[in-house]
Amino acid sequence: MTSPATTAEEARTPLGPSRRPGLGRLRLLGQGPAFTVSVAVLAVLVLVAVLAPVVAPYDPEALDLSSSLVGTTGDHLLGTDQSGRDILSRLIHGARTGLLGPLLIVVVSTVLGTVLGTVAAWRGGWADTVLSRSMDLVFAIPGLLLAILLVAMMGSGMTAPVLAMAVAYTPYVGRLVRGIARQEKARPYIESYRVQGWSGWTICLRHLLPNITPTVFAQSAMNFGYALMDLAALSYLGFGVQPPAADWGAMINDGQSAVLQGAMLPALAPSACIVLAVVAFSIVGEGIADRIARRER
Repeated sequence: MTSPATTAEEARTPLGPSRRPGLGRLRLLGQGPAFTVSVAVLAVLVLVAVLAPVVAPYDPEALDLSSSLVGTTGDHLLGTDQSGRDILSRLIHGARTGLLGPLLIVVVSTVLGTVLGTVAAWRGGWADTVLSRSMDLVFAIPGLLLAILLVAMMGSGMTAPVLAMAVAYTPYVGRLVRGIARQEKARPYIESYRVQGWSGWTICLRHLLPNITPTVFAQSAMNFGYALMDLAALSYLGFGVQPPAADWGAMINDGQSAVLQGAMLPALAPSACIVLAVVAFSIVGEGIADRIARRER
């Protein structure tokens, strides 16, 4: 599994005030043209995925062997694959599985990692030791290998890879949250709330977590791109979404034989979609992290 970047964690610097601006106050579109274009690309991808049944010109699973490997025409803007299925329609529907799987992974791993990291940082002592060593143990297991093992037990499809990758990504978030939560816990305003008799959970929920949310969100945006790439790799290997369902990774696998026949689009088009989405998510995540770093200097 590709290791997610630690840019969000490295970008943090000590801050004097006890309360920092929340995510909603970050001016996310002030990061330059690359960031703005990336946000626009992601918005289009999400919109296409939501409206796939409406905007797709053809049924993505409809076979027409008489139109096998037809090049770009007025009827098929990106041509057809070996089975005569419209490539553009399959790309549009593939955006659903391409984005839904990583979304589930990021949501689950972020929630679990945030809880584990916060508990480890706040409690300290044996709780910190047990949770940290447990995350290190999971961190040492390659995510793709864990996914393949789970697929062998549960069968191929989206469920097993998503569960496995969610577990594999949890330590990345947990270690990040633990580090920044420990810094936050050492700030004077936390101690002042404890002196006033506030419970630990109240302080964490009302003050500590809101302060670290922007950084966690930045890392999650980058993790989304890595998760998308990992799930596409699993589908390419035959462990993820199964044909005839439209999926970008599976489409690359199906299009390999077409390349030998001189047809590049069946494999090239889904590859371009994956690269575009991964790069866009990485730029957005790095942009948010950079914005946080500049505000905290």
